[in-house]
Amino acid sequence: MRIGLRGRILLFFVAIALGSIAALGIGLWFGYHRQGSPDMLNAFVQGAVVAVFGIIALVAGVWFLFDTYLARPMEQLAWALRVRTHADVADEIDAAQARYLGDLAEAAASATATLSESRNSLAETVARETARLASDKNKLEHLLSDVPPAVLLCTGRHHIVFYNSVAHRMLSGPKTPVCLGKNLFDYLNDGAIRQVHQRLLESAQPGSIVEFVCNSPCGSRRLAGRMRLAHDNGGDAAAYVMTLRDVTGEVEAYARRDVLLSEIFEHVRPTVSALAARIGADDDGTLSPAAMKDEVEQLDAILADLASRFDSCRADGWPMAPVDARELAASLRRLLSSEDIPLDVEASALAVRCNAFDMVSLLAHIAQKVAAEANAGDLQLVIRAVGDAAEIRLGWQGRALAETELERWLAEPVDGSPGGLSANAILAAHATTLAPGGEEENASVSVFLRPIRQLEATPADTPFSVVYDFGLLSRAQAERMAESRLDDLAYVVFDTETTGLFPERGDEIVQIAAVRIVNGKRVPGETLDLLVNPGRSIPRASSAIHGVTDAMVVDAASVQEAVERFHTFAQGAVIVAHNAPFDMAFLWRREAELGIRFVNPILDTVLLSAAVFGLSENHTLDDLVNRLGVDLPQNQRHTAMGDTLATAEVFIKLKQVLQARGIERLNEVLTEVKRYDRLLQGASQR
Repeated sequence: MRIGLRGRILLFFVAIALGSIAALGIGLWFGYHRQGSPDMLNAFVQGAVVAVFGIIALVAGVWFLFDTYLARPMEQLAWALRVRTHADVADEIDAAQARYLGDLAEAAASATATLSESRNSLAETVARETARLASDKNKLEHLLSDVPPAVLLCTGRHHIVFYNSVAHRMLSGPKTPVCLGKNLFDYLNDGAIRQVHQRLLESAQPGSIVEFVCNSPCGSRRLAGRMRLAHDNGGDAAAYVMTLRDVTGEVEAYARRDVLLSEIFEHVRPTVSALAARIGADDDGTLSPAAMKDEVEQLDAILADLASRFDSCRADGWPMAPVDARELAASLRRLLSSEDIPLDVEASALAVRCNAFDMVSLLAHIAQKVAAEANAGDLQLVIRAVGDAAEIRLGWQGRALAETELERWLAEPVDGSPGGLSANAILAAHATTLAPGGEEENASVSVFLRPIRQLEATPADTPFSVVYDFGLLSRAQAERMAESRLDDLAYVVFDTETTGLFPERGDEIVQIAAVRIVNGKRVPGETLDLLVNPGRSIPRASSAIHGVTDAMVVDAASVQEAVERFHTFAQGAVIVAHNAPFDMAFLWRREAELGIRFVNPILDTVLLSAAVFGLSENHTLDDLVNRLGVDLPQNQRHTAMGDTLATAEVFIKLKQVLQARGIERLNEVLTEVKRYDRLLQGASQR
């Protein structure tokens, strides 16, 4: 085990003390034997004892002064230089703490200032030179983020390297968010994808594209995909690009159409054949009109039912799509404003399935006719949910429409519709009708569309950009996690806020937050932030620290759900926390109840700090934040996400310093920090 600078200096002074005592002993022994008088032995011994204690006191005092004013400042100066060199810390070195080192502290401060200036200058130069590239990159990212299909890039081992926001929304579940570096088959069934991937690997044609259909793990969604092998893939020849499109609704619509066609042949043909047979067999003219009428009415009823179902099937087809009712109303208002027809709109937050262009053209056609021929004013459009349908009601101040008048308007071609479709044709394509309503001076027409769904606010943490790290394509795969390089591992940094400090006495989690670090960088958007209902009251003293109150967690996730979601979020990653035994205790006690186990390696930033800065320094999160130049607003301290973000930045900087010292693999870090385990025994470093 390597001894630090202060330890070596201590050994040096111990050697001086022992050497001085040995020299004193030899001198006294030599003097006693030269004198040769036994009466002086006690005097020699007493003098030796006093001298030994004097030597020890003198050497200890000198060592203490040397350690306090020279050795310790030198050690502090060493790690200050190291973190500013390898962890990108820009704060100036405090020369006052090393004032007894002469010009060394000022020279070190000057060197680090020059280094910081050089870095800033280089960063500014690089920023200027890459501004255009960064702008183009951002445009490309935004373009790819919301293209209609989900886009993913995966390694040959099927780990996710790139995904856009559509893929995130399509594949993420409430307990399984999409994350970089995770296995694709955590989100999709593997059968079809493995087969297609193998076909591409065996294909003799470079650039081949294979189409396929796969299912979500629960089988509730059908996805149509296209896959090809990736080019310029960082050395991973099996890496591939894949696009996915949700075709669940289309498959169901095709199935309904197939059933409809089957029933046409199954029910209509026998009825027609039976009717023809009876007519053919009626040579003597005994077939009664009543019997004929019954057969025809039965056939008519079958055809009416099939026609109704056909209309429903037709409404399921392209180009029908869910449209925000508010956007539909805004489009109509813009179109009518160009005709100088004012329109007041009131639309609910609904997604209405329709052909938006045709429906707006239809409503504009009716509004123009009402304004021109019915002399109506104060047009109003209201879109609201009525049962399982959306009612689109166009109202106005003026007379009601006669049925013949409305029928004439509906038979006319609609301006702007493809092929000059009539209003009736548009209504038929939507399997609906336009019905007049209202009173004499407050008339209206209404159309009902199905199906609908309520629109929900997009979560604040939903990514609207692409998330990627192409370095994962060339990442080495170690046989055992402990043998992996630090930058080849994924990390989940987390923090909890609790009702108290003693889980064994019933204290519980009230908030848990986590972020992911992949390839040495924190991944934006890949976070977990949950309020937790602890199933008990939160003491006021605890709320005063973290700000979480009983009212805030009434409808929050249960402790069991929160622990289970964190377990899923952290699968396959190294867990990182500040004073990890405290936070992990709240998770470990739920393992048996939930049937899960946290088998992840665990790193503690308290121990990592001790390995970097030594035992003599303080290792609280506040101290590390200040020492490493991490920006943590005070109002975020003692919030789960605030402390998590601070711990993540602290961990990244500590990892960089350890790597600079040659500690580059997980097992080496675990061995190094094991020397400092006693720091966490009975002490809180929060």
